[in-house]
Amino acid sequence: MALHSTWVVLMLVLSLRGQVQTGKIIGGRPAVPHSRPYMVLLEMKTLEEPSKFCAGFLISDEFVLTAAHCEARNTYVHLGLHKLIPPPTREGIRVRRAIPHKEFNNKTGYNDLMLLQLMEKVNFTENVRPINLASRSDHLPQRCIVSGWGFTSKDNQNLARELMEVNLTLAKDTSCLEPHAFFSLGEIGPSHGDSGGPLVCEGEVAYGVVSRANKSCPPYKYKVFIKIPDYLGWIESYLMQK
Repeated sequence: MALHSTWVVLMLVLSLRGQVQTGKIIGGRPAVPHSRPYMVLLEMKTLEEPSKFCAGFLISDEFVLTAAHCEARNTYVHLGLHKLIPPPTREGIRVRRAIPHKEFNNKTGYNDLMLLQLMEKVNFTENVRPINLASRSDHLPQRCIVSGWGFTSKDNQNLARELMEVNLTLAKDTSCLEPHAFFSLGEIGPSHGDSGGPLVCEGEVAYGVVSRANKSCPPYKYKVFIKIPDYLGWIESYLMQK
C-alpha cells in the first residue's frame, strides 16, 4: 500500500507559493484544535509539477467528499491535522478511485462535486471522524462555518500554520442564480480555490462543498457552495456499494 510522508508533504506545503489550492479563509480565526475532525488536506501529485492541494471532508470510513475540479491522477488524503507547524508524523492515505460527478462542467463550475474512495478504511478516533450530510433542500441553512488551512489575507500567500474558520451568512436572493448551489456575499470566507471543503451549518451538518468565487455577475462577488442535499442520492449510491 502506497503511503506518503506527511513531514515531507507539509514542509513542501509551507514553502509553495501559487501552487496551493486550499484557498483563503479571509477574516477568519483559529479553530479550536481538532474541533473539525472531518477536515482533510488533499495532496495532488504529478511527476511533472510540484504538488497541489485542496480541502475535503470525511463522510464515511472510506470516502471523502470534495470538489470535482480537484481531480488528479495521484491524490493522498491527510487526516487529523490541526497545526501544520510542527509537522505531525502521520502519513497520507492514497486515493484508490476518484469519482467526479458525471455532469460536472469545468467551464461553468456546475455540479462541482467529487467522491474519493480511499485505499484503506479509516479508524475513527477523537480527532478523525466523519460529518453528517444534510438531507433538507427546502430551506436556507443558518449559522454556517467554513474552515481550512488556506491563505489568511490577500497579501499572505502561504498556508496558515493552523486550521482557520470563519462564520458565513448565506444570501437569500442573488441576481446570479445557479442551480444546485448556495451563495455567500462579499470578501469574507473562502476565495480563489478554497476547494472541496465543507459548508457546515446548524450544528455539525455539511450542507455544501466549497466550489469557487463567482465574478461573472458584477458588481456583486459571491462564494459558491454546491448544495449537498440535491446530490444526496448520487452520494449514497456509492456509499452503499460493497
